[in-house]
Amino acid sequence: MIQLLTTPDPLWVILLSLLIPFVGSMLIGPRLIAILRAMKAGQPIRVATQCANAPEHSAKVGTPTMGGIMIIGLVLLTTLLVADLADPRIQCCLVVTTVTAALGFMDDYAKITRQNTDGVSGWFKIALQAVASLGCGAYLYFLLPNASLVYVPFCGMWDIGPFFIPFAMLVIIGASNAVNLTDGLDGLASGCMAIAALTFILLLGSEVLLLSPFLLAIVSACLGFLWFNAHPAKVFMGDTGSLSLGGALGTVAVCCHQELLLVLVGGVFVAEATSVMLQVGWFKLSRKLYGEGRRLFRMAPIHHHFEKCGWSETQVCLRFWIIALLLAATGILCAFTA
Repeated sequence: MIQLLTTPDPLWVILLSLLIPFVGSMLIGPRLIAILRAMKAGQPIRVATQCANAPEHSAKVGTPTMGGIMIIGLVLLTTLLVADLADPRIQCCLVVTTVTAALGFMDDYAKITRQNTDGVSGWFKIALQAVASLGCGAYLYFLLPNASLVYVPFCGMWDIGPFFIPFAMLVIIGASNAVNLTDGLDGLASGCMAIAALTFILLLGSEVLLLSPFLLAIVSACLGFLWFNAHPAKVFMGDTGSLSLGGALGTVAVCCHQELLLVLVGGVFVAEATSVMLQVGWFKLSRKLYGEGRRLFRMAPIHHHFEKCGWSETQVCLRFWIIALLLAATGILCAFTA
């Protein structure tokens, strides 16, 4: 692959990383939506009795999904054109993003063909994510001398040695599935993802010139997608977008030693995933204790809980974006006041 710029000026890298995905989204978006509609690639929606806001969510039946093809395609294209492809960290970001995007595509395709919300099996998802993240962790650990360093807020860098590999797997798999769970309302995942990716650009330190094209492309592609995904959405990113964006964010955190700050910066994603684990765990435990399953939340993931409490879809998204911004600012303060 021949890069567009072999020794690029940082300003040109920034401009191209921002312009290519956003302009590409504006040009490709309407055509992709038309193609997906013609292919009847509509998003299966849970039946009305399961929906948090039945009339509003039922109206989404048939909305095209797999819009993540556009996001990831433009991110990969931009990275291949302007980033330093010889750097192991860029290579890991590209591989993990591609593998998780392929996994998401398989899941979306299965849902569309079966016309229900059951995609590929959960075990298959975890297995493929584990293979990609294991390869990434091992590759970085054996190739880069300081790969196993982890930044602990207010304590500095800690070397965790060979435990870095399973730790990297945990971070990447967790981030991939957390973003996937967040993708349940119009604009929620894409908006929070743009905020998190932009925040990591400020947290990269010496890696900024290496990973910034990749992150800037994610920010720009998410904003371009949000143009069409804002409520009422004309297209959904599907698992093609959410699994791969989460995997990309987790990989970036691993590459720049900011795994622990990812928990704070990506706090919305963490809350979404945690709400599902707590809901399922308490339901199973209460069934053993009381003979019937009980719930902590009205519905999980937690964005549906707030819909059940009377918040509109737009209110949930805007308020979660505000929380994401506050968490991002807190993460930056933690990093620069250590």
